[in-house]
Amino acid sequence: MIRAAIVAIALAAAPPAWANSAVEAQLAQIGKPAAVFVIGDGPEQGYAEGLADPGTGRELTVDTPVRIASNTKTFTAAAVLRLWEQGRIDLDAPIGGLINPRLDRILRADGYDTKAITVRHLLSHSGGLYDHGGDKRFVESLMTDPGKVWTREALVKLATDYADPQSKPGTEFRYSDTGYILLGDIVERITGKTLASSVRALLKLDSLGLGATWWEIYEAPPKGAQGRARQFIGDRDVTAVDPSMDLFGGGGQLMSARDLATFFKALFEGRVFDKPGTIREMLWKGPHKNADTYRLGIFVQHTPKGERYWHSGFWGTYAAYAPASGIALGAVTTKQGTKPLMPLVDQLMRQAP
Repeated sequence: MIRAAIVAIALAAAPPAWANSAVEAQLAQIGKPAAVFVIGDGPEQGYAEGLADPGTGRELTVDTPVRIASNTKTFTAAAVLRLWEQGRIDLDAPIGGLINPRLDRILRADGYDTKAITVRHLLSHSGGLYDHGGDKRFVESLMTDPGKVWTREALVKLATDYADPQSKPGTEFRYSDTGYILLGDIVERITGKTLASSVRALLKLDSLGLGATWWEIYEAPPKGAQGRARQFIGDRDVTAVDPSMDLFGGGGQLMSARDLATFFKALFEGRVFDKPGTIREMLWKGPHKNADTYRLGIFVQHTPKGERYWHSGFWGTYAAYAPASGIALGAVTTKQGTKPLMPLVDQLMRQAP
């Protein structure tokens, strides 16, 4: 495996010792192409190892975009919260009057009470919706027919075909891609624009310097962006799996490690929302079971140095922010799964001064 040199992005200062020791100790243990980007109060740090494209020998860098899958949920949730701070949506409104009537009929036919499920329930994964994306039958179908084009309605119908409602609305945390597909639909119906253009405008993405961020199908790559990395499940190349299988709010974006870290730092440090109260609303802890693990579009991890806000994505992506240190981190791999990344991620986050 080719190892890229550890690079201090801010060349005027040397990399901090805590970062060097963590990377040197953990980078070789990952065992697959990976890139990590760290932003704190000192110089920005980028680390990368391996190939973005084994066929051509192109190296992976911190600026190489990959499909980020469920990391997109933080963006979808933040877009809903921007609509909330603008007075354009009530988080406690029932979704029955907000989602497309076709989606409403699909859900009601399976026993969902769309008058009882609220926007907040979808954001916090407490609406009782089944998670079609986590069903092994769905993954198997993608491997069998990777070129299949999916619609929002087809994916929601798949969830109702797989299983019935999982719990009463507002009673417990149950992670669900399906719920975020409904949120994406709500955003589009309120704005009258595609989810991609709505997220870009609402979250001010063009002002954040994100040079490798775009929504598949709906947006073109930014000028000068690197080519997308090839992505794998085990040894199987799944780069060509049609993006419509994860396009409508639960996933859909391509981003680099640098851009993930940059966005997370901007989100939690006041450069995305207009009002300080909005980030507090995003971190609302519900009364439902297991509410402490997930707020509105963001996971929460309790550490000795305070809370860490994070999200990951199926293909092997991770982003986090630690308020106590002001450290934001983005990490990507090209082979599915974030588990090999976590020792390195934890060292980088824990050893920050």
